Amino acid sequence: MGLLIAGFVLCLCTGCAVNPITGDEELMLISEKQDIEIGRHYAPEIEKQMGGRIDNNDLQDYIDSVGQRVARVSQKPNLEYHFVALNHKSVNAFALPGGYLFVTLGMLENLRTEAQLAAVLAHEIVHVVARDTANMMSNEIGLNLLIMGAAVAGGSEALTTAQVATMVLGLQYSKADERQADLGGMKYMVRAGYDPQGMVEIMQILESRQRDTRDDFMSTHPSPINRVGYLKRRIHSRYSKLPGLRVGREDYQRSVLDRLPKRNPDLPQKQSLAHQ
Repeated sequence: MGLLIAGFVLCLCTGCAVNPITGDEELMLISEKQDIEIGRHYAPEIEKQMGGRIDNNDLQDYIDSVGQRVARVSQKPNLEYHFVALNHKSVNAFALPGGYLFVTLGMLENLRTEAQLAAVLAHEIVHVVARDTANMMSNEIGLNLLIMGAAVAGGSEALTTAQVATMVLGLQYSKADERQADLGGMKYMVRAGYDPQGMVEIMQILESRQRDTRDDFMSTHPSPINRVGYLKRRIHSRYSKLPGLRVGREDYQRSVLDRLPKRNPDLPQKQSLAHQ
């Protein structure tokens, strides 16, 4: 791990990159190649801490097929995307830099259509394409992270892979980033042939849960109540007359809900890696 972190921290070069979603220049001290290395290195640790993969290859293939369908119409279709369903009861989805995206058992249990799944994955794909995590790390790099990199490079055992993974995922997106991911994700899912109403339904599902419980998703994302309005306005202004868009209720039932494992009382009870 030392060489990876040393290369990640010590080889930074000051500069900006254009966000392909907004067209704006943003501070970016991390290269796209380093994005991929960060994701590749820490994805196994994330899976471990989040209960591991759901043990059903057909379900995993279905999740991946929906994610790849959406990713192909993004501004970065040639990035190698990895979509994984995790055996964790929290209601959440999140992405590591470089195309590593995760959705939890708890989230999958609450969805009812393929369009809703596409909406969740499209939202996370936008975060990857916009390089939101790399931008946050660039803005918050600071002396502590530089010291961390030097310590790890020097063989210190003070910071483990698990601790660094927690630090990366602990970075929280701004409300502007989340709005961008909602609206950009809706654009992606429509391009991929999915009904954009699925994005609105996700927020309604989360709003309903917000009244009953305090999911980790709720603590790391803006209120879904405030997001339904602008999503409905976007559908009305751009997508209301598009015919034949996919919902996929029966396919989701057959491919996901019928294959989800029964709840295990030993599943992690609380998400330790809260992220958007």
